[in-house]
Amino acid sequence: MNYAVIGNCTSGALIDKNCSIIWLCLPFFDSPSLFGRILDEQKGGYFRIWAKDIVHVKQQYVHNTPILKTRFTTKDGIFEVMDYMPRFLAHDGEVICPPEIHRNIYLVEGNPQLLVDLQPCPNYGLAAGAFTLSPDYIKISSARGEYSSFYLYSNLDFNLILSGKPLMLKMSAYFVLSYHEKLTPVTQERIYLEYERTKSYWMDWAYRTNAPEKYRDIVIRSIITLKLLMFQRTGSFVAALTTSLPETVGQDRNWDYRYCWVRDASMIIDLFARIGHIIASENFIKFILGRMLLKKENISVMYGINGESNIEEQILDHLAGYMNSRPVRIGNAAYRQRQNDVYGELIEAIYSYFIVNAGNQKIFNEELWTVVRSLANRVIEVWNEPDCGIWERRGPVKHFVNSKMMCWVALDRAAKIAKFIGKEKHVPQYLAVAQEIKADILKNGWDAELNSFVMQYGSKDLDASNLLMFHYGFLDASDPRMIGTVEATMKHLLRDGFVMRYTAEDEFGVPQNAFIICTFWLINALFLIRREKEAREMFDEVIKHANSFGLLSEGIETKTGALTGNFPQGYSHLALIQTAFLLETDYEWRDNNRSSYQ
Repeated sequence: MNYAVIGNCTSGALIDKNCSIIWLCLPFFDSPSLFGRILDEQKGGYFRIWAKDIVHVKQQYVHNTPILKTRFTTKDGIFEVMDYMPRFLAHDGEVICPPEIHRNIYLVEGNPQLLVDLQPCPNYGLAAGAFTLSPDYIKISSARGEYSSFYLYSNLDFNLILSGKPLMLKMSAYFVLSYHEKLTPVTQERIYLEYERTKSYWMDWAYRTNAPEKYRDIVIRSIITLKLLMFQRTGSFVAALTTSLPETVGQDRNWDYRYCWVRDASMIIDLFARIGHIIASENFIKFILGRMLLKKENISVMYGINGESNIEEQILDHLAGYMNSRPVRIGNAAYRQRQNDVYGELIEAIYSYFIVNAGNQKIFNEELWTVVRSLANRVIEVWNEPDCGIWERRGPVKHFVNSKMMCWVALDRAAKIAKFIGKEKHVPQYLAVAQEIKADILKNGWDAELNSFVMQYGSKDLDASNLLMFHYGFLDASDPRMIGTVEATMKHLLRDGFVMRYTAEDEFGVPQNAFIICTFWLINALFLIRREKEAREMFDEVIKHANSFGLLSEGIETKTGALTGNFPQGYSHLALIQTAFLLETDYEWRDNNRSSYQ
């Protein structure tokens, strides 16, 4: 998966080594694809910029931005393509991030011959798009399915663009592909200005980010990637840009990740609060407040990016799938599940948001306290009930240890919040139930024979998510049970330097590939039990498997090192950042901060 990602917090696109847009949904992340070749080579559609008589092609990001530069050296000359989606601040402070892609072409020297291959296939490739030419733009319309239209602006000849014939590049050029018809003229000067403003926006954003020095470049790239997964309009986050990129090529663990999982988003905004980007955290908090308007309302596992609570799952039979891995799914039935761990992630995020901004009296208001109390009360009601767990198992609900542990986190952090804001009367109940949950886990979730915590009560299966006990301070890192869980994980779940989430057979068979986030969890655990050398060596090895743009997917084939699953995966980049920060700390800091190493 050696793809680059561009975006602007309205939508995003994937671009391959051939300077071809192979995935783009407009106007939003979860809209039907206009270009979807990644899911079907023949039907998906793409937009390629290439050249005749190529000598060399080089791709890289413009430093500390999500602007992709592709430099073409040909026999006749040199040109560069700058691919990006505009994002910048207006004079009044408003964020400008329209649903459009700019493909700026800069002539460096000579007169190279440009090739343009425009093959739009709207509505997830139901049919090729229809073209209509006007003096100002090429209009692309859907031919089948729901009506949609897009507008391509350029200073090149429209008929030559559509013909696919070589275009001799005599001056710099541009393409602007927009969901909306532009109200003001598109000119070379305007395009150059928006490019410079977009570049400045991202360079400034990266500069204001607190990042560890040793791993700064890959951490900044990961933080930019996380930012790209935020939806500007609501403050929600998508788990990844794509749908149905398989966990294992040729198999059917294919899911749509273009939605907001409360778990993933909560952990991301918790991180953002800690690294200096409080506005993103504040926007997500507002998103959550909008979902829980009344005390009787419960939080869902996931939402659509605009807050939709119904995300019906469908199968697109007409698409072949990534490397012929069917089915291609849109929507996600996990929204119907009960996953009790989400309460812990969300309250932990609110707690971090509050602590980081403790000096601002307006940060923690009555409405947010009502949300915390409502969530805590819900945990008290449901913690001892079975659920689908962090891995969203589609079989019978069970008593997953991670879910119980996260319920403990929810009440532990709720008690801390209550104490901090002077609502001590709630503290005894929260702590009492938290202690009850911990005792229950220690009794039923521990297996003396394996010398490890297990996946669910009464099982012999291991679960990498139990390594999160370190992250949340469930037990001291020096506790023999924690050390035993690390050693058992390495013995049973480690494959060629990467960690499986579990190896037990589930509803889709036996998992084949490792999860990248689980490997970072193990690295963190090793560091915290003072096996620092192993932790650093493993981290250095894992980050070598990021693609040439510094990007990670969800999983990895342990034998080949190939990235698998939806891409780029926010969860993986989140864990990379957390681990990089941890590895820059010293033992004194760690020993004084066992309750949270973020």
